[in-house]
Amino acid sequence: MDYRQYVISKAEKAKRASRVMATLSTDIKDKALLNMAKALRDNINDIVEANKRDLKNGEDRGVSKALLDRLMLNEKRIQEMAVGLEQVVSLADPVGESLRAFKTPNGLQINQIRVPLGVVGMIYEARPNVTVDAAALCIKSGNACVLRGGSEAINSNVKISEIISKAAEEAGLPEGTITLLDVTEREAANAMMRLNGYIDVLIPRGGAGLINAVVQNASIPVIETGVGNCHVFVDETADFKMAEDIIINGKTQRPAVCNAIENILVHEKIADNFLPLIKKALQDKGVELRGCEKTRAIIACEEARDEDWDTEYLDLIIAVKVVKDIDEAIEHIYNHGTKHSECIVTENYFNSQKFLREIDAAAVYVNASTRFTDGGQFGFGAEIGISTQKLHARGPMGLKELTSCKYIIYGEGQIR
Repeated sequence: MDYRQYVISKAEKAKRASRVMATLSTDIKDKALLNMAKALRDNINDIVEANKRDLKNGEDRGVSKALLDRLMLNEKRIQEMAVGLEQVVSLADPVGESLRAFKTPNGLQINQIRVPLGVVGMIYEARPNVTVDAAALCIKSGNACVLRGGSEAINSNVKISEIISKAAEEAGLPEGTITLLDVTEREAANAMMRLNGYIDVLIPRGGAGLINAVVQNASIPVIETGVGNCHVFVDETADFKMAEDIIINGKTQRPAVCNAIENILVHEKIADNFLPLIKKALQDKGVELRGCEKTRAIIACEEARDEDWDTEYLDLIIAVKVVKDIDEAIEHIYNHGTKHSECIVTENYFNSQKFLREIDAAAVYVNASTRFTDGGQFGFGAEIGISTQKLHARGPMGLKELTSCKYIIYGEGQIR
């Protein structure tokens, strides 16, 4: 199979669709989203059956329980996907928004407005809900999308894309607005990364291996999304119950997501009292602890090796380090964090402000779980991903992050 030609044939449809999408009214886009939500609900059984095949294949390959949970779809999760589509309908359409307007001394009227990016490419792994989230945000922001999910979710993604594509086209969107690559071979992904002139921006969403492969091999612009080696620093003034709640939520609610906590840093002045409490709370939830030498002198746990401080476990494992003070905590995060989400638990205002000021991450929290780094939780509706880079978009990426801008200039015959 000529994978490059296959991908081009798909991307050409998306490119043609993007010209139409850029001019569609909000009403037509919203109608399509509502139609897609209804179609998901009407076809729950078919989606669950397709997903069961993916889950069985994952179990046969020895995929971890945490990743299987990430892959699994049931009626509740499909209903949540439909609700997510409806929430995007309620959001303001960013296309055409005036960013600034001014008049030059020679009388030119200049207006900077938001416009769609064009064709958004997504390469992602074992979360079939991304198929719906990406399509929803691309449609509302006037873009077409080319989607390439991982082999783990191929049956789910094919079924979902068939359902929502049909529903979108019945509501008036052009064919090719939602385009899924239904082959999982790496050659197709590699071809997609180099489709200059067809795809305007590429967004990888998954683990470090996937993101690094896209960043290193793509010739089209890439928005780098979030490997999440996230930390909680428990300061010497922290409320122990608050710290416990934040850590348990951040580690165990959904351990296989990028905003889950992977490291706990504990101030040495409270380590003797806090570590036994948090060890019990975590072990009650089935979490394996790996600790530094000082941690292991206080509680019994596995030894944390050098690589543990840089590992995004995406599982019920957490690394624990005792630090001298806030400066050592900040230095540790600087050396090992991935600029995703970081948290301090403290009652000291000056330490909270120091942490906020000096931590370089997309989201920095004081006394709240890192699990809130999420487009829906921020009020953006579904998210396309969480950007950990600094150009164009950073943090949860919603509708506005899927737009660019252009200048509209009115004159009266001025020449230069």
